[in-house]
Amino acid sequence: MAGFFSIMLSATPDDRSIMAMADREQNIARLTPLIEVLALIDILVQPVRPCDLDLGDAVGCVLAADVTALKRPVRAMAFQDGWAVCADDLADASGYAPVRLANPPVRVEAGDAMPDGADAVAPLEAIVLRSGIAEAVEAVAAGEGLVSAGADNASAEPLRKGGERMRAVDAAVLAAAEIGRASVRAPRLRIAAAREDLRLAPALQFIAWDCRARGGIPMIHNAMTLDDVLGADDCDAILVVGGSGRGRRDRSVRALAGNGSVAVHGVGLTPGETAALGHVGSRPVLIVPGRLDAALAAWLTLGRALLARLSGDDGSECAAKLTLSHKVTSTVGLAEFVPVRRDGPNAEPFAGRYLPLSALARADGWLLVPAGSEGYPAGAEVAVNTWP
Repeated sequence: MAGFFSIMLSATPDDRSIMAMADREQNIARLTPLIEVLALIDILVQPVRPCDLDLGDAVGCVLAADVTALKRPVRAMAFQDGWAVCADDLADASGYAPVRLANPPVRVEAGDAMPDGADAVAPLEAIVLRSGIAEAVEAVAAGEGLVSAGADNASAEPLRKGGERMRAVDAAVLAAAEIGRASVRAPRLRIAAAREDLRLAPALQFIAWDCRARGGIPMIHNAMTLDDVLGADDCDAILVVGGSGRGRRDRSVRALAGNGSVAVHGVGLTPGETAALGHVGSRPVLIVPGRLDAALAAWLTLGRALLARLSGDDGSECAAKLTLSHKVTSTVGLAEFVPVRRDGPNAEPFAGRYLPLSALARADGWLLVPAGSEGYPAGAEVAVNTWP
Protein backbone atom coordinates (compact mmCIF):
# COMPACT_ATOMS: atom_id res chain seq x y z
CA MET A 1 0.00 0.00 0.00
CA ALA A 2 2.86 2.37 0.81
CA GLY A 3 3.90 2.54 -2.85
CA PHE A 4 0.61 4.24 -3.64
CA PHE A 5 0.64 6.65 -0.71
CA SER A 6 1.32 10.17 -1.93
CA ILE A 7 0.03 12.79 0.51
CA MET A 8 2.50 15.35 1.83
CA LEU A 9 2.41 18.68 3.66
CA SER A 10 3.51 21.91 2.03
CA ALA A 11 5.75 24.07 4.21
CA THR A 12 8.26 26.93 4.02
CA PRO A 13 10.65 26.53 6.97
CA ASP A 14 11.57 30.22 7.30
CA ASP A 15 8.03 31.53 7.68
CA ARG A 16 5.95 30.50 10.71
CA SER A 17 2.67 31.76 9.28
CA ILE A 18 3.20 29.76 6.13
CA MET A 19 4.17 26.77 8.27
CA ALA A 20 0.90 27.06 10.18
CA MET A 21 -1.02 27.20 6.90
CA ALA A 22 0.94 24.26 5.57
CA ASP A 23 -0.21 22.14 8.49
CA ARG A 24 -3.71 22.46 7.12
CA GLU A 25 -2.90 22.05 3.42
CA GLN A 26 -2.91 18.99 1.23
CA ASN A 27 -0.24 18.67 -1.41
CA ILE A 28 -0.04 16.14 -4.21
CA ALA A 29 3.48 14.78 -4.54
CA ARG A 30 2.82 12.46 -7.46
CA LEU A 31 0.10 11.73 -10.00
CA THR A 32 -0.47 7.99 -9.92
CA PRO A 33 -1.25 6.66 -13.43
CA LEU A 34 -4.93 5.93 -13.90
CA ILE A 35 -4.22 2.33 -14.90
CA GLU A 36 -2.45 1.78 -11.56
CA VAL A 37 -5.37 3.24 -9.61
CA LEU A 38 -7.81 0.96 -11.45
CA ALA A 39 -5.57 -2.01 -10.68
CA LEU A 40 -5.51 -0.98 -7.02
CA ILE A 41 -9.32 -0.90 -6.96
CA ASP A 42 -9.30 -4.50 -8.19
CA ILE A 43 -6.99 -5.41 -5.30
CA LEU A 44 -8.66 -3.46 -2.50
CA VAL A 45 -12.32 -3.96 -3.34
CA GLN A 46 -14.29 -7.19 -3.08
CA PRO A 47 -17.91 -7.85 -4.16
CA VAL A 48 -20.58 -7.34 -1.51
CA ARG A 49 -22.75 -10.16 -0.27
CA PRO A 50 -25.70 -11.14 -2.47
CA CYS A 51 -29.27 -10.39 -1.52
CA ASP A 52 -32.62 -11.43 -2.97
CA LEU A 53 -34.73 -8.63 -4.45
CA ASP A 54 -38.05 -8.43 -6.21
CA LEU A 55 -37.55 -8.12 -9.96
CA GLY A 56 -38.60 -4.47 -10.10
CA ASP A 57 -36.05 -3.54 -7.43
CA ALA A 58 -33.34 -5.67 -9.07
CA VAL A 59 -33.32 -3.80 -12.40
CA GLY A 60 -29.90 -2.20 -12.83
CA CYS A 61 -28.26 -4.54 -10.31
CA VAL A 62 -25.67 -7.16 -11.17
CA LEU A 63 -26.81 -10.77 -10.82
CA ALA A 64 -24.97 -12.76 -8.18
CA ALA A 65 -25.87 -16.12 -9.73
CA ASP A 66 -27.18 -17.62 -12.94
CA VAL A 67 -30.94 -17.43 -13.38
CA THR A 68 -32.53 -20.58 -14.74
CA ALA A 69 -36.18 -21.44 -15.35
CA LEU A 70 -38.24 -24.59 -15.41
CA LYS A 71 -39.43 -25.97 -18.73
CA ARG A 72 -41.89 -23.52 -20.30
CA PRO A 73 -44.47 -23.84 -21.55
CA VAL A 74 -45.21 -27.08 -19.74
CA ARG A 75 -47.29 -28.23 -22.69
CA ALA A 76 -47.79 -26.90 -26.19
CA MET A 77 -49.85 -23.70 -26.32
CA ALA A 78 -51.64 -21.75 -29.01
CA PHE A 79 -49.54 -19.02 -30.63
CA GLN A 80 -52.59 -17.41 -32.25
CA ASP A 81 -56.37 -17.37 -32.04
CA GLY A 82 -57.94 -20.18 -34.06
CA TRP A 83 -58.96 -23.81 -34.01
CA ALA A 84 -56.99 -26.59 -32.33
CA VAL A 85 -56.83 -29.39 -34.90
CA CYS A 86 -54.94 -32.48 -35.97
CA ALA A 87 -53.08 -31.41 -39.10
CA ASP A 88 -53.58 -34.78 -40.79
CA ASP A 89 -57.36 -34.28 -40.71
CA LEU A 90 -56.98 -31.13 -42.85
CA ALA A 91 -54.30 -32.43 -45.21
CA ASP A 92 -56.36 -32.28 -48.42
CA ALA A 93 -58.70 -29.41 -47.53
CA SER A 94 -59.22 -26.44 -49.85
CA GLY A 95 -61.92 -23.97 -50.74
CA TYR A 96 -62.82 -26.11 -53.75
CA ALA A 97 -62.80 -29.38 -51.85
CA PRO A 98 -63.80 -28.88 -48.21
CA VAL A 99 -63.05 -31.71 -45.81
CA ARG A 100 -65.71 -32.63 -43.27
CA LEU A 101 -64.24 -33.13 -39.81
CA ALA A 102 -65.45 -36.12 -37.81
CA ASN A 103 -65.13 -34.21 -34.54
CA PRO A 104 -65.79 -30.48 -34.12
CA PRO A 105 -62.47 -28.65 -33.46
CA VAL A 106 -61.82 -26.79 -30.20
CA ARG A 107 -61.55 -23.02 -30.48
CA VAL A 108 -58.46 -21.63 -28.70
CA GLU A 109 -56.97 -18.23 -28.06
CA ALA A 110 -53.32 -17.22 -27.97
CA GLY A 111 -51.73 -18.57 -24.80
CA ASP A 112 -54.22 -21.40 -24.26
CA ALA A 113 -52.87 -24.89 -23.63
CA MET A 114 -53.43 -27.20 -26.59
CA PRO A 115 -55.98 -29.99 -26.06
CA ASP A 116 -54.91 -33.62 -26.35
CA GLY A 117 -54.61 -34.88 -29.91
CA ALA A 118 -54.21 -31.41 -31.45
CA ASP A 119 -50.91 -30.54 -33.15
CA ALA A 120 -51.72 -27.31 -34.96
CA VAL A 121 -53.82 -24.15 -34.73
CA ALA A 122 -55.81 -23.45 -37.88
CA PRO A 123 -56.83 -19.84 -38.62
CA LEU A 124 -60.46 -19.02 -37.81
CA GLU A 125 -61.31 -18.76 -41.51
CA ALA A 126 -59.88 -22.24 -42.19
CA ILE A 127 -62.90 -23.90 -40.54
CA VAL A 128 -66.49 -23.31 -41.62
CA LEU A 129 -69.39 -24.34 -39.38
CA ARG A 130 -72.68 -25.16 -41.08
CA SER A 131 -75.57 -26.55 -39.06
CA GLY A 132 -73.24 -27.92 -36.42
CA ILE A 133 -70.99 -29.57 -39.02
CA ALA A 134 -67.37 -28.43 -39.28
CA GLU A 135 -65.64 -28.32 -42.65
CA ALA A 136 -62.00 -27.46 -43.27
CA VAL A 137 -61.38 -25.21 -46.29
CA GLU A 138 -57.65 -24.77 -45.75
CA ALA A 139 -54.85 -27.19 -44.94
CA VAL A 140 -52.34 -26.58 -42.11
CA ALA A 141 -49.04 -28.22 -41.25
CA ALA A 142 -48.27 -29.91 -37.96
CA GLY A 143 -46.81 -27.40 -35.51
CA GLU A 144 -48.36 -24.42 -37.27
CA GLY A 145 -49.82 -21.74 -35.01
CA LEU A 146 -48.53 -23.19 -31.74
CA VAL A 147 -45.56 -23.00 -29.39
CA SER A 148 -44.15 -26.40 -28.55
CA ALA A 149 -43.56 -27.51 -24.95
CA GLY A 150 -40.30 -26.16 -23.54
CA ALA A 151 -39.76 -23.74 -26.46
CA ASP A 152 -39.11 -20.73 -24.20
CA ASN A 153 -36.00 -22.31 -22.71
CA ALA A 154 -35.20 -25.27 -24.90
CA SER A 155 -31.43 -25.15 -24.24
CA ALA A 156 -29.64 -25.74 -20.96
CA GLU A 157 -28.32 -22.16 -20.97
CA PRO A 158 -29.49 -19.94 -18.08
CA LEU A 159 -31.81 -17.06 -18.97
CA ARG A 160 -29.24 -14.62 -17.54
CA LYS A 161 -25.78 -15.29 -16.13
CA GLY A 162 -24.21 -14.19 -12.88
CA GLY A 163 -22.10 -11.07 -13.35
CA GLU A 164 -24.49 -9.66 -15.95
CA ARG A 165 -26.59 -6.61 -15.24
CA MET A 166 -30.33 -7.03 -14.82
CA ARG A 167 -32.15 -5.05 -17.49
CA ALA A 168 -35.82 -4.13 -17.63
CA VAL A 169 -36.33 -6.69 -20.41
CA ASP A 170 -34.72 -9.34 -18.19
CA ALA A 171 -37.18 -8.57 -15.41
CA ALA A 172 -40.05 -8.96 -17.86
CA VAL A 173 -38.67 -12.27 -19.15
CA LEU A 174 -38.15 -13.65 -15.65
CA ALA A 175 -41.64 -12.58 -14.60
CA ALA A 176 -43.07 -14.36 -17.64
CA ALA A 177 -41.10 -17.42 -16.57
CA GLU A 178 -42.82 -17.16 -13.17
CA ILE A 179 -39.62 -16.12 -11.37
CA GLY A 180 -40.40 -13.39 -8.83
CA ARG A 181 -37.02 -12.62 -7.24
CA ALA A 182 -33.37 -12.62 -8.20
CA SER A 183 -30.09 -12.88 -6.31
CA VAL A 184 -28.14 -9.68 -6.91
CA ARG A 185 -25.43 -7.51 -5.41
CA ALA A 186 -26.64 -4.03 -4.47
CA PRO A 187 -23.77 -2.05 -2.90
CA ARG A 188 -24.67 0.67 -0.40
CA LEU A 189 -22.73 3.81 -1.25
CA ARG A 190 -22.64 6.63 1.29
CA ILE A 191 -22.28 9.91 -0.63
CA ALA A 192 -21.48 13.14 1.15
CA ALA A 193 -20.24 16.64 0.39
CA ALA A 194 -16.97 17.64 2.01
CA ARG A 195 -18.63 20.73 3.47
CA GLU A 196 -21.82 22.76 3.30
CA ASP A 197 -21.42 24.28 -0.15
CA LEU A 198 -24.19 24.45 -2.73
CA ARG A 199 -21.58 24.28 -5.50
CA LEU A 200 -20.91 20.66 -4.58
CA ALA A 201 -24.58 19.60 -4.82
CA PRO A 202 -24.76 19.06 -8.63
CA ALA A 203 -21.89 16.57 -8.62
CA LEU A 204 -23.29 14.80 -5.58
CA GLN A 205 -26.71 14.43 -7.19
CA PHE A 206 -25.22 13.20 -10.50
CA ILE A 207 -23.24 10.50 -8.72
CA ALA A 208 -26.31 9.42 -6.75
CA TRP A 209 -28.41 9.18 -9.94
CA ASP A 210 -25.78 7.15 -11.78
CA CYS A 211 -25.17 4.90 -8.77
CA ARG A 212 -28.87 4.11 -8.52
CA ALA A 213 -29.16 3.46 -12.26
CA ARG A 214 -26.32 0.95 -12.00
CA GLY A 215 -27.82 -1.05 -9.17
CA GLY A 216 -26.21 0.69 -6.22
CA ILE A 217 -28.04 2.08 -3.22
CA PRO A 218 -26.96 5.72 -2.80
CA MET A 219 -27.26 7.19 0.69
CA ILE A 220 -26.84 10.96 0.63
CA HIS A 221 -25.94 12.71 3.86
CA ASN A 222 -25.45 16.46 4.03
CA ALA A 223 -25.54 17.23 7.73
CA MET A 224 -22.59 15.12 8.88
CA THR A 225 -18.98 15.98 9.55
CA LEU A 226 -16.29 14.26 7.52
CA ASP A 227 -15.26 12.24 10.56
CA ASP A 228 -18.86 11.06 11.00
CA VAL A 229 -19.13 10.19 7.31
CA LEU A 230 -15.87 8.24 7.31
CA GLY A 231 -16.73 6.51 10.58
CA ALA A 232 -20.13 5.25 9.46
CA ASP A 233 -20.46 1.47 9.25
CA ASP A 234 -23.86 1.20 7.54
CA CYS A 235 -22.45 1.17 4.00
CA ASP A 236 -20.17 -0.81 1.69
CA ALA A 237 -18.20 2.17 0.35
CA ILE A 238 -17.90 5.91 0.90
CA LEU A 239 -17.68 8.68 -1.66
CA VAL A 240 -16.83 12.24 -0.73
CA VAL A 241 -17.39 15.13 -3.14
CA GLY A 242 -14.94 18.00 -2.75
CA GLY A 243 -12.09 18.83 -0.42
CA SER A 244 -9.41 17.00 -2.39
CA GLY A 245 -7.32 20.01 -3.48
CA ARG A 246 -5.08 22.57 -1.77
CA GLY A 247 -7.73 25.13 -0.83
CA ARG A 248 -7.84 26.49 2.70
CA ARG A 249 -11.06 24.55 3.35
CA ASP A 250 -9.89 21.34 1.67
CA ARG A 251 -9.35 18.62 4.25
CA SER A 252 -11.01 15.50 2.89
CA VAL A 253 -7.75 13.65 2.27
CA ARG A 254 -6.38 14.59 5.68
CA ALA A 255 -9.63 13.39 7.26
CA LEU A 256 -9.29 10.08 5.41
CA ALA A 257 -5.72 9.71 6.62
CA GLY A 258 -6.87 10.38 10.19
CA ASN A 259 -9.66 7.81 10.08
CA GLY A 260 -8.15 5.17 7.85
CA SER A 261 -5.53 5.01 5.13
CA VAL A 262 -4.81 6.99 1.95
CA ALA A 263 -3.60 4.81 -0.91
CA VAL A 264 -3.59 7.46 -3.65
CA HIS A 265 -3.85 11.22 -3.66
CA GLY A 266 -3.44 12.56 -7.16
CA VAL A 267 -4.44 10.64 -10.29
CA GLY A 268 -3.06 11.00 -13.81
CA LEU A 269 -6.49 11.98 -15.13
CA THR A 270 -7.57 15.28 -16.59
CA PRO A 271 -9.83 16.71 -15.39
CA GLY A 272 -9.86 15.05 -11.98
CA GLU A 273 -6.19 15.13 -10.98
CA THR A 274 -6.84 15.71 -7.26
CA ALA A 275 -8.98 12.58 -6.74
CA ALA A 276 -7.98 10.32 -3.84
CA LEU A 277 -8.52 6.68 -2.95
CA GLY A 278 -8.16 4.86 0.34
CA HIS A 279 -10.10 2.90 2.89
CA VAL A 280 -11.49 2.99 6.41
CA GLY A 281 -11.47 -0.51 7.80
CA SER A 282 -12.80 -2.75 5.05
CA ARG A 283 -14.72 0.05 3.32
CA PRO A 284 -13.13 1.68 0.27
CA VAL A 285 -13.26 5.47 0.14
CA LEU A 286 -13.13 7.56 -3.04
CA ILE A 287 -12.75 11.34 -2.89
CA VAL A 288 -13.56 13.25 -6.08
CA PRO A 289 -13.00 16.94 -6.79
CA GLY A 290 -15.89 19.32 -6.22
CA ARG A 291 -15.76 21.04 -9.61
CA LEU A 292 -18.46 19.45 -11.74
CA ASP A 293 -16.41 18.48 -14.80
CA ALA A 294 -13.63 16.99 -12.65
CA ALA A 295 -16.14 15.18 -10.42
CA LEU A 296 -17.84 13.64 -13.46
CA ALA A 297 -14.54 12.51 -14.93
CA ALA A 298 -13.36 10.98 -11.64
CA TRP A 299 -16.67 9.25 -10.97
CA LEU A 300 -17.13 7.83 -14.48
CA THR A 301 -13.57 6.44 -14.63
CA LEU A 302 -12.88 5.53 -10.99
CA GLY A 303 -16.25 5.56 -9.23
CA ARG A 304 -17.89 3.28 -11.75
CA ALA A 305 -14.94 0.90 -11.53
CA LEU A 306 -15.31 0.86 -7.74
CA LEU A 307 -19.05 0.25 -7.97
CA ALA A 308 -18.50 -2.50 -10.57
CA ARG A 309 -16.12 -4.35 -8.25
CA LEU A 310 -18.55 -4.08 -5.36
CA SER A 311 -21.32 -5.38 -7.65
CA GLY A 312 -19.32 -8.26 -9.10
CA ASP A 313 -19.85 -6.81 -12.59
CA ASP A 314 -18.30 -8.95 -15.33
CA GLY A 315 -17.55 -5.86 -17.42
CA SER A 316 -19.60 -6.99 -20.39
CA GLU A 317 -20.87 -3.51 -21.33
CA CYS A 318 -19.56 -2.32 -24.69
CA ALA A 319 -18.80 1.20 -25.87
CA ALA A 320 -19.97 2.41 -29.28
CA LYS A 321 -17.43 2.67 -32.09
CA LEU A 322 -17.59 6.15 -33.65
CA THR A 323 -15.38 8.25 -35.95
CA LEU A 324 -13.83 11.47 -34.66
CA SER A 325 -14.86 14.56 -36.61
CA HIS A 326 -11.94 16.58 -35.17
CA LYS A 327 -8.57 15.61 -33.75
CA VAL A 328 -8.01 15.27 -30.03
CA THR A 329 -4.65 16.40 -28.64
CA SER A 330 -3.65 14.94 -25.29
CA THR A 331 -0.67 15.24 -22.94
CA VAL A 332 1.41 12.08 -22.75
CA GLY A 333 1.39 10.73 -19.22
CA LEU A 334 -2.16 11.86 -18.43
CA ALA A 335 -5.33 9.99 -19.29
CA GLU A 336 -7.82 12.48 -20.67
CA PHE A 337 -11.58 12.43 -20.21
CA VAL A 338 -13.19 13.88 -23.35
CA PRO A 339 -16.96 14.46 -23.70
CA VAL A 340 -18.24 14.03 -27.26
CA ARG A 341 -21.39 14.87 -29.16
CA ARG A 342 -22.69 12.17 -31.45
CA ASP A 343 -23.64 13.03 -35.03
CA GLY A 344 -24.67 9.79 -36.72
CA PRO A 345 -21.53 7.65 -36.99
CA ASN A 346 -19.30 10.59 -36.01
CA ALA A 347 -18.22 12.00 -32.66
CA GLU A 348 -17.41 15.68 -32.10
CA PRO A 349 -14.98 16.04 -29.15
CA PHE A 350 -14.98 18.72 -26.44
CA ALA A 351 -11.50 18.60 -24.96
CA GLY A 352 -9.65 20.86 -22.52
CA ARG A 353 -8.41 21.13 -18.94
CA TYR A 354 -11.71 22.80 -18.07
CA LEU A 355 -14.96 21.55 -19.58
CA PRO A 356 -17.61 24.32 -19.56
CA LEU A 357 -21.21 23.57 -18.70
CA SER A 358 -22.20 24.12 -22.32
CA ALA A 359 -19.88 21.30 -23.45
CA LEU A 360 -21.23 18.92 -20.81
CA ALA A 361 -24.82 19.74 -21.77
CA ARG A 362 -24.18 19.21 -25.49
CA ALA A 363 -22.33 15.93 -25.02
CA ASP A 364 -23.93 12.54 -25.67
CA GLY A 365 -21.07 10.45 -24.34
CA TRP A 366 -17.38 10.44 -23.53
CA LEU A 367 -14.13 8.80 -24.50
CA LEU A 368 -10.94 8.23 -22.57
CA VAL A 369 -7.57 8.95 -24.16
CA PRO A 370 -4.99 6.64 -22.51
CA ALA A 371 -1.97 8.14 -20.78
CA GLY A 372 0.49 6.84 -23.36
CA SER A 373 -1.27 8.52 -26.28
CA GLU A 374 -0.78 12.00 -27.74
CA GLY A 375 -4.40 11.93 -28.85
CA TYR A 376 -6.31 10.86 -31.93
CA PRO A 377 -6.40 12.33 -35.44
CA ALA A 378 -9.63 13.30 -37.17
CA GLY A 379 -11.14 10.18 -38.75
CA ALA A 380 -9.87 7.83 -36.04
CA GLU A 381 -12.29 5.22 -34.74
CA VAL A 382 -12.78 5.61 -30.98
CA ALA A 383 -14.79 3.89 -28.24
CA VAL A 384 -17.49 6.21 -26.90
CA ASN A 385 -19.27 5.49 -23.66
CA THR A 386 -22.89 6.51 -23.29
CA TRP A 387 -23.54 9.64 -21.26
CA PRO A 388 -25.63 8.80 -18.16
